[in-house]
Amino acid sequence: QKQLVQSGGGLVQAGGSLTLSCVPSGRTFSTYVMTWFRQAPGKEREFVACRFSNTGRTIYADSVQGRFTISGNIPENTMSLQMSSLNPEDTAVYYCASKADYHGAYDDGESFDVWGQGTQVTVSS
Repeated sequence: QKQLVQSGGGLVQAGGSLTLSCVPSGRTFSTYVMTWFRQAPGKEREFVACRFSNTGRTIYADSVQGRFTISGNIPENTMSLQMSSLNPEDTAVYYCASKADYHGAYDDGESFDVWGQGTQVTVSS
């Protein structure tokens, strides 16, 4: 069964930094895109950033552009999200997800079939 395992996160003061990691559980599997989503209390899930496996191209949501950076080993399907200049609006549960084909948009969570367990990020003011 394909699964992703997340680590990192926690509590940080505004202006601080955190790094989230996402790795496959067990054997690696092919991916077309790996994406970070987040969901804050009472809000819908939103796209944060993604990385396309064939080109390494990354896309970021406007709200995190310039503050968050994706890194990791593409062939091994590992992905980290380095977050800096965090503010309370970044407080949410963060999820990594992947899919093996191009059907559905890179920011459409409904099209992803492999998910991490979620990691809480809390930014205090």
